[in-house]
Amino acid sequence: MTVDYSNDLRDLVGRKVVDTAGEKVGSVDGVYLDDETAEPNWLAVKTGWFGGNVSFVPFEGAYVGGDEVVVAYSKAMIKDAPNFDADGHLDVDEEQNLYAYYGRTRTGYDRDGDVDVDVDVDAGRAASSTGDDAMTRSEEELDVSKRRTETGRARLHKWVETEHVQMTVPIRREKARLVTEPITDANRDDALSGADLRESEHEVVLSEEEIDVSKRVVPKERVRLEKDVETEEVPVDETVRKERIEFDQDDDAR
Repeated sequence: MTVDYSNDLRDLVGRKVVDTAGEKVGSVDGVYLDDETAEPNWLAVKTGWFGGNVSFVPFEGAYVGGDEVVVAYSKAMIKDAPNFDADGHLDVDEEQNLYAYYGRTRTGYDRDGDVDVDVDVDAGRAASSTGDDAMTRSEEELDVSKRRTETGRARLHKWVETEHVQMTVPIRREKARLVTEPITDANRDDALSGADLRESEHEVVLSEEEIDVSKRVVPKERVRLEKDVETEEVPVDETVRKERIEFDQDDDAR
């Protein structure tokens, strides 16, 4: 059954494309599907100062990281790839040139559409050169790609703590104090203004300060999570096969 990628693939168009080292290559111009399997096969990437060139890079090994599409090949390799018109379709010869350039093999179908057939571009080229006076020597190259996996999660959590606060606050309190002063010219008139002998009262209002405590919420700081990216060199240890050609000659005359 063929999976419908149409919505997800359309979402890739216009996204920035970066290589395995994080260097910007260009932007996605389109996604090319295999004619027989309808699976995504190639990314058309606009390159150059103004996006005037279109280079093709294998869809295999690419993944979406944030708003970027990360491909499994270097910027230099992608820009030196064979250029073809971005008309929405690659013919057989164009695809073979791309497969040969990237050192990849293509998985297709036989003429009846029933049996999987591995098409090795280099092997096909060697077979077609039967009768030529040269021999093609091939070798395997490592095709290393990266994928992003989840290693953990970090989150912020806020809670309320109750803290006991003690402080000393000065308050003022009024007290009555008896003051006796002699009769002088300055206060003589006030002293003689009343009756000679009489009963009277004089009242003074005393007051004091009281503490009134209230609370308010005050913002103190902003806390957020940020992600740092660390680059680590990871060794890749693998074996590759290489064809060797030796020269042998029978010399009967000797």
